[in-house]
Order: sequence, then structure tokens, then C-alpha cells
Amino acid sequence: MRKLDPKAAPVTTALGVLGMPGFTAYAGLLTIGQPKAGETVVVAAASGPVGSAVGQIAKLKGARAIGIAGGAEKCAFVLNELSFDAALDHRAADFPAQLAKVCHKGIDVYFENVGGHVWDAVFPLLNDFSRIPVCGLIAQYNDGDAFPGPDRFPVVMRQVLAKRLNIRGFIQRDFPEQRPAFYKEMAQWIREGRVKYREDIVDGLENAPEAFIGLLQGKNFGKLVVRVDAA
Repeated sequence: MRKLDPKAAPVTTALGVLGMPGFTAYAGLLTIGQPKAGETVVVAAASGPVGSAVGQIAKLKGARAIGIAGGAEKCAFVLNELSFDAALDHRAADFPAQLAKVCHKGIDVYFENVGGHVWDAVFPLLNDFSRIPVCGLIAQYNDGDAFPGPDRFPVVMRQVLAKRLNIRGFIQRDFPEQRPAFYKEMAQWIREGRVKYREDIVDGLENAPEAFIGLLQGKNFGKLVVRVDAA
């Protein structure tokens, strides 16, 4: 249980930037990613509640933030409203080439939310000693046990060894001791306008199933919230 103060921030933020998604970004990036000033941080699903917070926190730590999103509107939001250093559309035919161009010095931290072809484009650009917090694999959730194409496990593991990559899966509840610091710092960053957020509100509990399916298809824009009663 957690007491919410509606004067501090809208109560809906307890489901997003001041709740589990924001804490996921905070703990995963700072504990596993450990971005340093001047490094390049790439985050998938950058317009969503986790990815948007990851990039903004990376900027606060002095790193370059490169966001990957789906569609021109989401990329414009990431670049212009969230102030990432670059935003790329993963649906573009030349997406891997675009990513290589903006990450000309390689990638030091990759915050993984998606998997699939986004991972394929990121993987060759990882620098030695890169850190990869694995938060989600939304592109692969509906796949079965057998994946199409060749077995890439030997290639991946060879690069894990050669580049000394640190790949760690996590769930936000792994870091309960960090919650007090998160609530304090994130609330301050929001008040100061240093962290911004967007909510995608759907009215009516009866619309929750359709909204959830749309979420898995990337149709939401920002934190998806189902509002049971507008009052």
C-alpha cells in the first residue's frame, strides 16, 4: 500500500512515471546500465512509460540518449518534447543504417524493451563492456519455443565473451531498497520539468481488453491507463 498525494502530482502518475514503470527505468538503468557522462545510451520503446523515463534519466546523468520508437509521431515526441539526442523509427527500411550513423562511437548502454529486429540492429554496435538491462521482449511474447531462422546463440555468446558484455534480466521488485530514493528524486525531476511524461487514457473498463491488445501492437502513445470513472 502507498499513500498518494494528489497535490504532488496527478494520481495517475502512480501507474506510470511515479509508479512501477518509472521505477523500472530508474532502478534498471542506474543499477545495471550505470550510464556515465559522454556515453551513448540507446533505449527501445522510447515513447512508452519506461523508455521515456530511461532516456531522460540518462540525459540527467550526462549521457547521450538515443530513442527507438514506432512511427513519425512517436519519434517527434521523443526528440522534441523529451529532448533525446536522436529518435529513430524502427519501421524504416534503413533503420540499422540510421542507428549506426547516430551511434558512430558505438553503444555503451542498451535498455532492452523489445527484442526482435531492434536487437538485431543494436547488437553489432555494442562497445566493449556495454551494459544491457533486459526489461522486456515485447516483439517476442507471442512466439513459441522455436524461433525462425538460424541459431544465433553461438554468435551472441562469442560476442558476450569477446566484448565482455554485461547482460542482465531484471524485474523492478529486485530493488526494493531503492524505492525511497526514486520517489524523492523522480518527484523533484517532475516538479522541475526535467522529466516529462505522456498518458494515453481509455475510458470505460469494458474497453480494457481492446486497449491491452492495442498495447501489444504498439497502438498506445505513452502510459496506457484505463479510467473506470471520469468522476
